[in-house]
Amino acid sequence: MSDARPVAPDLFVAASDGARLLAGRCRSCARHHFPASPVCPYCGADGAAAEPVGPTGRLWLWTVVTTRPPGYRGTLPYGFGVVELDRIGLRVVTRLTETRLGHLHAGQPMRLVVETLCADDDGTPVEAWAFAPEGEA
Repeated sequence: MSDARPVAPDLFVAASDGARLLAGRCRSCARHHFPASPVCPYCGADGAAAEPVGPTGRLWLWTVVTTRPPGYRGTLPYGFGVVELDRIGLRVVTRLTETRLGHLHAGQPMRLVVETLCADDDGTPVEAWAFAPEGEA
């Protein structure tokens, strides 16, 4: 068992068949949102429940980040984009494992992965989710 910790609690889980994001699903309007919260951001109803979603989707938007944002301790450059999850249509703002813009295109199949982002001050590995082009995950 790894001694790694997630970058933040309750954002993703590792399942036997791969990683999943924890999205909220509204009991009133049935829409998904990420990250999960008990209040639906679309209709305002209370009582949304977290459920695992993913791991596949399609790339919508992408860029490469070459300057470190405040508090970011991961490697540079890194891919950044929007992936629409298959079956539920939820669009997730996400890190991408691919940093070569010429290797990304609209509608590209993507797969959720969990990878080590950086290490804490005490050396504990910190894990985060990202999407990788299908076939590279």
